[in-house]
Amino acid sequence: MFIENLIIYPECLLSTAPGVNFYRIIYSLLLKTGKNAFFVGDLGKIVKKHSQWQNVVAQIKPFYTVKCNSAPAVLEILAALGTGFACSSKNEMALVQELGVSPENIIYISPCKQVSQIKYAAKVGVNIMTCDNEIELKKIARNHPNAKVLLHIATEDNIGGEEGNMKFGTTLKNCKHLLECAKELDVQIIGVKFHVSSACKESQVYVHALSDARCVFDMAGEIGFTMNMLDIGGGFTGTEFQLEEVNHVISPLLDIYFPEGSGVKIISEPGSYYVSSAFTLAVNIIAKKVVENDKFPSGVEKTGSDEPAFMYYMNDGVYGSFASKLSEDLNTIPEVHKKYKEDEPLFTSSLWGPSCDELDQIVESCLLPELNVGDWLIFDNMGADSFHEPSAFNDFQRPAIYYMMSFSDWYEMQDAGITSDSMMKNFFFVPSCIQLSQEDSFSAEA
Repeated sequence: MFIENLIIYPECLLSTAPGVNFYRIIYSLLLKTGKNAFFVGDLGKIVKKHSQWQNVVAQIKPFYTVKCNSAPAVLEILAALGTGFACSSKNEMALVQELGVSPENIIYISPCKQVSQIKYAAKVGVNIMTCDNEIELKKIARNHPNAKVLLHIATEDNIGGEEGNMKFGTTLKNCKHLLECAKELDVQIIGVKFHVSSACKESQVYVHALSDARCVFDMAGEIGFTMNMLDIGGGFTGTEFQLEEVNHVISPLLDIYFPEGSGVKIISEPGSYYVSSAFTLAVNIIAKKVVENDKFPSGVEKTGSDEPAFMYYMNDGVYGSFASKLSEDLNTIPEVHKKYKEDEPLFTSSLWGPSCDELDQIVESCLLPELNVGDWLIFDNMGADSFHEPSAFNDFQRPAIYYMMSFSDWYEMQDAGITSDSMMKNFFFVPSCIQLSQEDSFSAEA
């Protein structure tokens, strides 16, 4: 396992103000690189998430959704931990296979597959894939003779959903037709997949989904298929409470519908569960405008009509690390990393990316102390859907990624046999003798 820019740090550096010392160490490494945006990834948090998964839902094997965050270090850690991988493209399959992951631990989950990529999967031995319609089934039959298909069924939370949203999964009513088509095409159906969105608050959806899956298994058995895999999809937010809540609902149902002796392997596709909280993004203020407070939308909390409001432009935006903001709300509040007094006035503020595009708005409104060009803002929970290739707009580059791990997490990985002494030369250690005062700041003048 080779991970560039990995810092191993003692926990004592985080014992004062949470996060401040953590980013000060990173910032000290970036003095020579200017004010470029950068990520901090705590790989120890990924290890902890896996331990949490094993403790709560050990009966379900995780297949990490690669498109959520394909950073090499993330894939290396998860491969070493023994997870499977859910890939949406040829590039993703190649990435994980370069790490020595066997084809049996890879599933091809794209609902709309290119013929060339189906052929690639066949060439490299990635046989398990999902399908939800007859046209895809025919493409698979023509181009992948060894394919093992999971029939993707829709769940109640995505049938007749919001207009304009792309929904995938076939209806229960259509499953018999697809199974009969598969039989005629000589395509092997080995199981069922469904997906419950993380936005769905009704755990009852799992009850109906598992019941529908059991019906499809029974239908398939009547037609002559031997089914041995159930994929319950993703939708895990990352909190232990939500994981336990889902397990509380599905565990007794799995015992009824797919008991341990049935030979059915239960898998899932967690993505943001593993990586969201592990990554933090630091961005720099590159421009600032003063606007009238009443120009902000009605209903937005304001500090007073006679006080100014501010528009801040950052060196990363929706055409970079905040790409998911175009389709969903940002679920993180920025933290200011500079000294300011507790009683310092707060002003209505909006945060924008560098493109000066009206779509490039990161935060519509929030209350912040007055900031200056060169100040830093920190966004937590940025590990999911933030690592796509940046837009060609101007010459903005993808932020650098610096990885960290505590000594305890590092030793825990070694004890588990995940690392070896030969890899130590690739890592940078923060010596425990470093002393940092609580008053030190992560400021533009540092």
